[in-house]
This record gives sequence, structure tokens and C-alpha cells, in this order.
Amino acid sequence: MLEHGASGVCIWDLDSTLRSSLSAITALAAEFPAIRVFSIAVDVTDSASVAEGVSSTVSTLGSLDHMFCFAGIVGCVPAISMTDEQWRKTVDVNTTGAFLCAQAAAKHMAANPSPNRSITLTASISAHRVNFPQPQVAYNVSKAAIVALKSSLAAEWASKGIRVNSISPGYMDTILNAGDGLEEMRQSWASRNPMGRMGAVGELDGVCVLLASRAGTYINGADFVVDGGAIVF
Repeated sequence: MLEHGASGVCIWDLDSTLRSSLSAITALAAEFPAIRVFSIAVDVTDSASVAEGVSSTVSTLGSLDHMFCFAGIVGCVPAISMTDEQWRKTVDVNTTGAFLCAQAAAKHMAANPSPNRSITLTASISAHRVNFPQPQVAYNVSKAAIVALKSSLAAEWASKGIRVNSISPGYMDTILNAGDGLEEMRQSWASRNPMGRMGAVGELDGVCVLLASRAGTYINGADFVVDGGAIVF
């Protein structure tokens, strides 16, 4: 966003994560010294925390034009042994959290009209196909719900000048897909992809820039699958 003309960026995350990311955020701000880059501790499952995040963002930047909802968690638990707590936590962060952030952003956007306002949600290829080989029913359901949420909000909020779309990434080489014991799965995901590899984080950049830019002002209610062709198999 900064490389393509964003006038300011506010990064939300849990306080513990922001503390561990402070050096990276500071480096980003130093790279763009003429632009306000800062962070706010926000729990996306808490509507009061989200509302405060919007208020603080607007207070500092003057407006909120584009919201990108990236917060998410994943858990590989067999459905037959999953606890109700595990189910609720995944859905609460991935689906309810996205709704609360979108709702809070939309309230500000609707009250302060502008020619180009957008909200981008993060779904997944898990919304379109069952994952293999890992069991993760709660995650899959939470992401399928995001695709439905995107369509519903796009229909409701277009008249308010707010576009709502979603991105469905394939297996990306991020912290969610890293760690001990995952190498066999990573090899499986790559072998089942026509391109033979996982996606790099930067390979989602283009879609994000498109959806926030003038080039995307007639894109509404769309879901962009960015997966190297994984779901064609």
C-alpha cells in the first residue's frame, strides 16, 4: 500500500504480537518517513476494542478508506474429537472478527462518504475445497463463511459507496504453515499444486493494491483465488 501511494497505514494486532513485531514496524516507518505508519493493539473478537481501533486510526490519519482483514488462526483437529471451545475460538477470530472489523469500518465510511472506499476480507481455498491431508473443519467453515459474508456485505453496502471483496489464498509460506512436524504436509501441498510450490507472501500484494486502487472501483462482491492453480486439481 505504501509503495503505491497510501497516505497512511495503521497496523492492528494483539498487543503481544505487536511487541514482538516492533522492530519490523519501526523499520517500515523509517522506509517511508513522510508517511504516518503506526500500530494499535486491537483484539478483533472484541467489538469495543475494534471500535476504539477505528477511532484512534481516524484520529491520527483523518480518515479510514480501506480496511484489510487479515487476522486469523488455524487448528488441525479431527472433527470427532474437537472441543466446543476449539470450534468457537476459530470461528470467533476468523469469521466474527472479520465481521466486527468490517462493521466498524463501514460505520465510519458510511458517515464520511468518499469516491473510493473498500473492505477486503481474507477467505481461503479452504472455503472452496477440503484440505488435504490435515483435518481442519472449523477453519474451513470459518473461511466459507467469509465468502458468504463478503457477498452479503457487498450487497448491503454498495449503496453507501463501500465495496467489499475477499481474497482466497492458497497455501502460503507464512507462520501459519511453518513449524516442527509440518514438512511432510508442506511437501504434499506443493506436490498437489500445478506450480509445484507454496505461495510467497508478496504474491498477494497485487490483488490488495488492485482492490484499493482506482483500477478496482467497479470490483464488488468478488472473491479472488490466489493459489497457483491448486483448486483446479
